[in-house]
Amino acid sequence: MTGTIINILAIIVGSIIGLLIHSNLPDRIKKIVFQAIGLFTAFLGISMALKTNEILIMIFSIVIGAIIGEVLKLEEYLEKIGNIAKRKLKSKNEKFIEGFVTSFLLFSIGSMTILGSIEQGLGDEPKLLIAKSILDGFSSVILASSFGFGVLLSIIPVFFTEMGITIFAKWIDKYLEVAVIDELTAVGGLLLIGLAINILEIKKIKVTNMLPALVVVVIIAYFFV
Repeated sequence: MTGTIINILAIIVGSIIGLLIHSNLPDRIKKIVFQAIGLFTAFLGISMALKTNEILIMIFSIVIGAIIGEVLKLEEYLEKIGNIAKRKLKSKNEKFIEGFVTSFLLFSIGSMTILGSIEQGLGDEPKLLIAKSILDGFSSVILASSFGFGVLLSIIPVFFTEMGITIFAKWIDKYLEVAVIDELTAVGGLLLIGLAINILEIKKIKVTNMLPALVVVVIIAYFFV
């Protein structure tokens, strides 16, 4: 659990620094930072997506996951939760929900989160999560300086994601082979590409509704890889 706590603290500290910077940034600087984050997210997504060795698994996972998410209306529910949080916090930031979703996906998707949480759950020194904490700390400064308070709020799903994997590590470790993790990372990369398109305001993609793909890919990859 130590690794997760360090990771969460790093995001909190980074977000607070970013929020202090946020109020002093001119709009033109915020805009160029958004574009820089969008480009980085696209690069990260592409590099992750290329990890796939089974393109059909990726296609079926993202399509089936998107259908499930659309039926469940995940994005709609997330927006409702985000709006409730905005009212409670009296935030007027239009990027609140986008910041929350962007940060959660960037901090939670990827092999470092999965392998680091498994490493922690098996009782080993959480080296991966500590390394991830350094990256997340710096990233949260940049994200919070652009998106605002939603970035800080992302610590809630990040905590539950890492702790969920940690708790079930002994069981998960038996089934999540390297090939399965690669496919999971690849589908996560596709979601980040969609997120980048949203950040760059090219087209609105319902990335949240595609999140079930992360579960679907594990199931498909386990049986067919």
